[in-house]
Amino acid sequence: MEVIAAGVRSLAGFLAVACLLATPAAAQGMPDMPFFRIGTGGTAGTYFAVGGLIANAISNPAGSRPCNEGGACGVPGLVAIAIAANGSVANVTDIQAGRLEAGLAQSDVAYWAMNGTGSFDSRPPARDLRAIAYLYPEAVHLVVRKGSGIRSVADLKGKRVSLDEPGSGTLADARLVLGAFDLTERDLKAEYLKPPDAGARLEAGEIDAFFFVGGWPVPAIAELAERIDIDIVPISGGQAEQRLTRYSFFSFERVPEGTYRGVPALSTVSVGALLITSAKQEEELIHGVAKALWNVNTRALLDTGHAKGRDIRRDRALKNLVIPLHPGAERYYREAGLMLPR
Repeated sequence: MEVIAAGVRSLAGFLAVACLLATPAAAQGMPDMPFFRIGTGGTAGTYFAVGGLIANAISNPAGSRPCNEGGACGVPGLVAIAIAANGSVANVTDIQAGRLEAGLAQSDVAYWAMNGTGSFDSRPPARDLRAIAYLYPEAVHLVVRKGSGIRSVADLKGKRVSLDEPGSGTLADARLVLGAFDLTERDLKAEYLKPPDAGARLEAGEIDAFFFVGGWPVPAIAELAERIDIDIVPISGGQAEQRLTRYSFFSFERVPEGTYRGVPALSTVSVGALLITSAKQEEELIHGVAKALWNVNTRALLDTGHAKGRDIRRDRALKNLVIPLHPGAERYYREAGLMLPR
């Protein structure tokens, strides 16, 4: 059990494990208690917080109070654990390797993984990758200091810019965005930093800008905006927008004024955040996960748990999935009347 406890990275996961440990069956070892590991992102990002909410929603440890009595409405006997990870690419890889049962991933990364293109062009296609649900849009943030003079992606030429870590979804998207403005990494003084490090370097004046893809408000960017005056550079309009919309996984997102201190409303390109799994997961289990995720009692948890939780809605669950649904999830949506019968 020490290994399991060490793997817990979210409050929801910790509480779920704590509930398990408190049961007599757990004290005896209970080998068949299913753990459902959900890969998220770094603790400074939106994936980590949202993954914790999902883990809480779908968990229903042995001995929990029944759902109709105000207790857990998750999958009976299931303990879900949200685990801090390196984001989309790592989650896809770990799902394929069996190290995770599910994870959060950008729609573009999921698409590339299944087709062996983009970030996965040197790997075999991940044909077993499956979707459980579309969750919410993830905006491409291009963060600069206020007064930097950088008002467009085109202004990044010759600047010190962090594109995120090698292998990350953000790096892949940043390259596509640069290309839409006729730029490449060779036109920049490119660096490849984790988002918290990039924020610290921007604050110290050691870089001019950094990219990050995440559902707004991104905690690390919100915290940075409280320490220094920042701007988010719009990514929209004209030829660049036409080029980016050629990709099926891209759309455009409006970031409202006040999302980050002192930053006006803006339009930027976005991808979808998906909850994904493997086709190897049992149909009945994933059916239960989808059913629990969209249980009416989960609505309050999502609405109050994180600002992005309000965007996680069942009527958008099938939006632009770009990879096939898991059979268990598909069965749930058909039962719920969200898909036409076969």
